[in-house]
Amino acid sequence: MANTSSIISIFSVVSLVILSNISTTSAARAFFVFGDSLVDNGNNNYLATTARADSPPYGIDYPTHRPTGRFSNGLNIPDVISEHLGSEPTLPYLSPDLRGQKLLVGANFASAGIGILNDTGIQFINIIRISQQLENFRQYQQRLSSLVGEAQAKRLVNKALVLITLGGNDFVNNYYLVPYSARSRQFSLPDYVTYIISEYKKILARLYELGARQVLVTGTGPMGCVPASLAEKSRDGSCDPELQRAGDLFNPALIQIINELNSQFGSTVFTAANARKSHMDFIANPQAYGFVTSKVACCGQGPYNGLGLCTVASNLCPNRDLYAFWDAYHPSQKANRMIVSQFMTGSNEYMNPVNISTLLAMSEST
Repeated sequence: MANTSSIISIFSVVSLVILSNISTTSAARAFFVFGDSLVDNGNNNYLATTARADSPPYGIDYPTHRPTGRFSNGLNIPDVISEHLGSEPTLPYLSPDLRGQKLLVGANFASAGIGILNDTGIQFINIIRISQQLENFRQYQQRLSSLVGEAQAKRLVNKALVLITLGGNDFVNNYYLVPYSARSRQFSLPDYVTYIISEYKKILARLYELGARQVLVTGTGPMGCVPASLAEKSRDGSCDPELQRAGDLFNPALIQIINELNSQFGSTVFTAANARKSHMDFIANPQAYGFVTSKVACCGQGPYNGLGLCTVASNLCPNRDLYAFWDAYHPSQKANRMIVSQFMTGSNEYMNPVNISTLLAMSEST
């Protein structure tokens, strides 16, 4: 009888520990990520696609010094945000390791190559378009409910921070992909921006329907200033004016729909990050931020190391912290840290209507 009591007591203690762990973990703020290669942390590794970063020298400065699928020499923007949240990095949704208590941390649904529009990135063949990313989020919530119950799952999602990064590929890998592209024949640039912004508004509204309540929406970066644009379009190292104009039209329109949605939902659900300004700070004056260049990519070939893919055969800089850009399109780990710093605590010229720290504090008080 004593043995039976001991077994029951041990079982009760173990059960309490398990429940306590789930409760403690779920009390931490979860993090969900949607978007393209700027925020993909390995989903495309599981797909038959050319849009992938799963071979060296990608990941050379990651803690494991191995490629992970992140388009970075080390940490990408979501990783750095996770650090600020005091959390481990979210796993890719397609990772077989995303199960059990790992679900409580959140999930990364992003896929390199995608855009707001379904026809963006068709050259990459098999990528997870944003509509499917949102469907995956719905399925994730079903899995989470099975683990912690529907009420706790809803609370975790409502309290979570959400990051979504879209738009750049709709220009670089669609409208301007080739001269006289289908979309550029269909729309003037201002009309194209109006169209994709209207589609983006539907995407953001769907995120709200799925339970997202603290959403960071990044605008497009300085598309005309990345090494790929300089290599293809610039004769003197100056930014391409047409791609810069696209961003000048897109980013204010994005803030407008965010303000409209916040007004519609009656609270600050969405906050816009001025990714262009945070990039342009160190592009305009790289030395002030400890970079030797903001024009030449660390890894690549051709003018500005801006042509083709970053591979083992590419030029590779010995010190990645001296370069604002890791490859033809993506910031270095050091630059990512600077960008996220502005997301967290930046003034209104970087963040509208509030920065992440304020957004999270507001959610804690409700």
